[in-house]
Amino acid sequence: MTSTAHPTRHPLRLTTLACLLSGLCTSGAFAQAGAADATLDTVVVTGSTRERKLTEVPYAISSVGAEALRHSGPMVNLSESMARVPGLVVANRNNYAQDLQISSRGFGARAGFGVRGLRLYADGIPASMPDGQGQVAHFDLAGADRVEVLRGPFSALYGNASGGVIALFSKPVRERQFEVGVDAGSFGLRQGRVSVAAPLGHGFDVSASLSRLSIDGFRPQSGADRQLATARLGWKGTHDSVVFTVSDQHQTADDPLGLSRSQFETDPDQTTSVATQYDTRKVIRQTQAGAAWTHQFTDAGPLSRTQVSGYTGSRGVTQFLAIAPATQANVRHGGGLLDFDRQYEGVDARALWRWDRLDLTTGVNVEQQTDDRRGYNNYTGTAAAPTALGVTGTLRRDEINRADTREVYAQADWALADDWQASLGVRSGRVRLRVNDLYLSNGDDSGALDYRYTNPVLGLRWRASSALTLHAAASRGHESPTLGELAYRPDGTSGFNTDLQAQTSRQLELGAKWRVGGLSLDATVFRIDTDQEIGVATNAGGRSSFRNVGRTERWGAEFGAGWRILPGLRAQMAVTLLHAQYADDFRTCTAIPCTLTAATNTTTVPAGNRIAGTQPASAYAELAWTTPWSPDAEAAIEWRAQGRTVVNDTNTDHAAGHGLFNLRYSHRWPVDAAADLQLLARLDNVAGRRVVGSVIVNDGNGRYFEPGAPRNALVSLRYLRRF
Repeated sequence: MTSTAHPTRHPLRLTTLACLLSGLCTSGAFAQAGAADATLDTVVVTGSTRERKLTEVPYAISSVGAEALRHSGPMVNLSESMARVPGLVVANRNNYAQDLQISSRGFGARAGFGVRGLRLYADGIPASMPDGQGQVAHFDLAGADRVEVLRGPFSALYGNASGGVIALFSKPVRERQFEVGVDAGSFGLRQGRVSVAAPLGHGFDVSASLSRLSIDGFRPQSGADRQLATARLGWKGTHDSVVFTVSDQHQTADDPLGLSRSQFETDPDQTTSVATQYDTRKVIRQTQAGAAWTHQFTDAGPLSRTQVSGYTGSRGVTQFLAIAPATQANVRHGGGLLDFDRQYEGVDARALWRWDRLDLTTGVNVEQQTDDRRGYNNYTGTAAAPTALGVTGTLRRDEINRADTREVYAQADWALADDWQASLGVRSGRVRLRVNDLYLSNGDDSGALDYRYTNPVLGLRWRASSALTLHAAASRGHESPTLGELAYRPDGTSGFNTDLQAQTSRQLELGAKWRVGGLSLDATVFRIDTDQEIGVATNAGGRSSFRNVGRTERWGAEFGAGWRILPGLRAQMAVTLLHAQYADDFRTCTAIPCTLTAATNTTTVPAGNRIAGTQPASAYAELAWTTPWSPDAEAAIEWRAQGRTVVNDTNTDHAAGHGLFNLRYSHRWPVDAAADLQLLARLDNVAGRRVVGSVIVNDGNGRYFEPGAPRNALVSLRYLRRF
């Protein structure tokens, strides 16, 4: 087996992450937290059950709006815009064959494939599967109204593997419009987009978009092609509303793999030879649909609203890996070609109850995924004398993987006094993971495990003055292993990794939000203690096994600020400090073969070592100037920085810290009363520094480093016509 701010022109009424995703609130609004203009904080915001101002929610949450997304790049990767969110790291691999490396307060930093330890959503449809692994490649950033990021204790309300939550919400339909956009950039980047939106009358509205991206990449074997289509149909009546969404993604990408330290220092633009030798590449196919029905009650006593939502989708992946035929000759190996077809679906039902000083939301959630997973040799001929590499060879793995989740949840918001509010919540559920092995010539790897959890959350908010709000929050979290982490036993024998336990965490957060004039300040300190942290036991030859490595500790601080210095000059800043370390010694393999109890090919990771993939500090700063010759033109300078990143548990190597400057210019020209032409020009990494963009944590071949892009430029044009 093989595992594999420029402010908006119109006030926006938005619905917060905490509302739509866990059913813990009603419709409402969300200000563009941390955006360019601090006065946007007066926009009405939904906390957990009622609409409130941003400063009144008892947790750390940020929102990146449509303008910030548009100004940050070609709107392809979350890494373009998420640096402005404190506490969140989204590293750009510059490799479309691998998912982005995303972590929140250190959760998700160790992920070797997919997004791990965070819950992901697109228009309420989970992009994280029941087993805890997720993807964001299908996020339609060009059609997004905003992306919301929830950090800290309240993320535990979203169930298993929710060390943080990232959710995308599409633009609502307000008027008839047609939009076409084109992007051209360095390294052969070309992208075209077209979208339409229209109210249809009688309560109906519709929107649809289509885009295609192609890029050659700055390294050999790093080109990609992505096609993405989305559509939305809505209806709103007197007491009912229905929304139906559908999306389809098809992506092909070459995989340049990582570089060793010597390769990176010699030439960061190179690609390791095995990538071209095996033609490493990946094909993704994903289609999904979702629907939600909401009913408002007017004469049902405290029952105010009910909502039922459901989704279904399919995802297929074919990935050719660079694994030598001699390695695949091991009878236990699953081959160098990964191929799976996934079907997933879920239903969520919730009810909102309201009394004089108390709001209560109750709900149930059911999710499941089924993976038809296969593995093949990536060669033909014999292992000793292969006739072709990077092709589909003999079947080596055939199994059905299943994961399902059953959950119940509740949250209450209680107005204790005019300036005090308490929020209490709990989510309880079970995750069941099963494997039915159909390829038995190398042993039976079938097995099943159940993980049960109850995540309580408590938050308290005090409005100390008209300008200052203080909050505190605490929770217990749970993260079960994924199906991929259960695939292999660390001792190399056949069978499900039944010794792997779920990790649990205790989180505490204290925060302050201050608003005065054109200045907004948000500050948070936090501590997270985790038991039975899941870590890498072995990693070599395309096979990764995992074990519980004991306790870990994370603590730190986050700071965000927005300042309207002058009517035409504004600044924004985000700073994160994170200390993430192992609190217990544990053994790990340094080479294969390896038995963790033996002295050969093993070493001790001492307590106090930094958790691989985390950075001690990261920062973002922006200074934007609206030009005097046009109120619709803006020039800005950005600075992005991060501390050094350790690449393995033994902390024997690291990627150096760095800071990069970017320049951008945007301009809007009215074509007529109903049409605009908009320009975005960017120059990223102005100084042309060669840095590590992301790391492959605990890579068994020592190819930890994925180079960041050299100096690069982008020009985008967008034509928008309203009817």
